[in-house]
Amino acid sequence: LGERGQLCSGEQLLVLGAAGGTGIAAIQVGKLLGARVVAAASTEEKRSFAASFGADATVDYTKPDWRDALKDATGGHGPDVIFDPVGGEVSLQAFRSIAWNGRHVVVGFAAGQIPALPFNLPLLKGGLLIGVDAAQIARREPEAQARVMTQLSAWLNDGRLTPVVGKVFAFEDFRAAFTTMQTRAAIGKMVVRIG
Repeated sequence: LGERGQLCSGEQLLVLGAAGGTGIAAIQVGKLLGARVVAAASTEEKRSFAASFGADATVDYTKPDWRDALKDATGGHGPDVIFDPVGGEVSLQAFRSIAWNGRHVVVGFAAGQIPALPFNLPLLKGGLLIGVDAAQIARREPEAQARVMTQLSAWLNDGRLTPVVGKVFAFEDFRAAFTTMQTRAAIGKMVVRIG
């Protein structure tokens, strides 16, 4: 969010998939960077969960008019930065709502579909689409990796950033873990305990 998305204090951050492991982390990091955070999640339980970790507002992205709710939640401004581990139609609609000079940070495709972004949208919004493949950062950008890890470690050590474990599955129950993940029923980070 800081290194690639250039999220600044006072900006508005939209977190898609806000109740998942990366979403909850993004909410916390966004707040630590001084952003106002809008959490998007599919159920009231997930939205309440996101709010309990610092989200300033929540929206239900399963509703047809969710972009209107997002507009209201951002005071008509739209999000300056979008954190997107979801993909699919939700990603496309989120980009359509981005503020002028906004940054859409793509980290995954939990919905299973990779959206096709019409090139006129970045033009009309002055927006940037930024891909973040965490697996490649250490090799391709070791200085950036070091900066991020130093900051995250400091926040973890002083208790300002808290890893959120949702449900722990025994190794024998890995099928149930996959079902939970596939049905998007997970809240927080899922863990499969080995041994």
